[in-house]
Amino acid sequence: MTGGLLLAAAAVCLAFHLATVALFLARPRWPNRATGAIGLPPLTLLRPIRGVDPFDAETLGSSFAQDYPDYEVVLCVDSEDDPAAALARRLIAARPGARARLLVGASAITGNPKLNNLAKGWQAAAHGWICMADSNLLLPPGYLRSVVAAWDAGCGLVSCPPVGARPEGLTGRLECAFLNGNQARLQFAADSLGLGFAQGKTLLWNRAMLDAAGGIAALGRDLAEDVNATKLVRARGLHVRLTPRPFAQPIGRRAVGEVWRRQLRWSRLRRAGFPAIFALEILNGPLVPLAALGAGALLLGGAPAAPALAAFAALWYGAEALLLRRSGWPSGLRDLAVLPIRDLLLPVIWVASFLGGDIAWRGNAVAEGRGMSFR
Repeated sequence: MTGGLLLAAAAVCLAFHLATVALFLARPRWPNRATGAIGLPPLTLLRPIRGVDPFDAETLGSSFAQDYPDYEVVLCVDSEDDPAAALARRLIAARPGARARLLVGASAITGNPKLNNLAKGWQAAAHGWICMADSNLLLPPGYLRSVVAAWDAGCGLVSCPPVGARPEGLTGRLECAFLNGNQARLQFAADSLGLGFAQGKTLLWNRAMLDAAGGIAALGRDLAEDVNATKLVRARGLHVRLTPRPFAQPIGRRAVGEVWRRQLRWSRLRRAGFPAIFALEILNGPLVPLAALGAGALLLGGAPAAPALAAFAALWYGAEALLLRRSGWPSGLRDLAVLPIRDLLLPVIWVASFLGGDIAWRGNAVAEGRGMSFR
C-alpha cells in the first residue's frame, strides 16, 4: 500500500507540472483590446532608480518609446549623488519632446527603501492611473497598452513577473532558470486559474483606490510591496490580474552569491507572506517526486526503478524545454543544462529560508519582515 501511495504521489506531482506548462502555453500572447475595462486612460509611468546596472540605459530608455496615446514618465532617485541621477538626466535631455521628469529625494514613510524612493513620484503623478515598473525591466513599445488592456471587471491591480533574457555564463543562465521555467510558469498558471499574485516588477494601480486604502505607505506596512499589494487588493473583494505574457529583464552575468541571495530573499518573503502555500514549495521541482517514485518502485519490488525514473525526468524536463522554446525564452543546450542545478537548489533554498539573517536590497540592509522587495 505504501509503495502504491508513493507512486500515486509522484504521478500527481508530474500531472501538476504538466498542467502548469499547458496552462501557460494556452494563454494568449497579447490581451484582447476589445475587452479592456478602462480603455486607454492618461497614465503615469513611475520607475524607481538606484545605482547603475549594465542594461539601465536600455531599460530606462524603453520608457520613452511606448505606443500609448497619453502618458508621462517619472523617474525617482534617492540622491543627486547617485550615478543613476546623471543617467536619467541624459536620457531625458536626449528626448526633449518627452513628458518626463526626474524627482530626487526620499521620504521615510515605510521600512521599504524602494517605496520611500517612489513616494515623491506617487504624490507628483499627473494622472489617476499609475504604472510602477522596476528600472531593470525592458519595456516593449506595447508594454503600457498590454498592462492597461489586462484590467478587467473586478480587477484591483495588474501585475506581471519578469522573464530572464540575454543571460551570460552559467550563473546568468541559472538565474533565468529560476525566473522563467519555474517562477513565471507557476505564477501565470495560478493567474489562469483566477489566483493572480502581485509581483513588484509591474504594478498598475488606480490611484484613488490605493489612496483610499492608505496610499503607497500601505504597501510598506510589512514584508514586500508585492505581498502587501496582493493582500490589500483581495481584502477589498478585488483580484490581481497578470498580463497575458511576461516582459523581459536582461540578465547578463551574475555572481553566484548574487543569485543565491536573491532567490533566498524571495523565498523568505513567500514564506512570511503566504506560509500555507510556501509549505507546499518543498514539492516544487522533480526531486521529491523522483524520490517517491524510486522508493515506491523498490517497495513494490516490481520492475527496475531506473527506467521509470528516466521516463519521469524526460517528461518533466521535456515539458519545460517545450515551454521555454515555444515562449521564445533562453532554451539552448546550455540553458537546459542548468535546469537540474536549479532543481537541486530549490529544496536547499526552501530549508534555508527558515533560518534567520538580514537581507540586502541594492545595498540596503533590511531585516527580515521589514519592507523587503521582490527586486
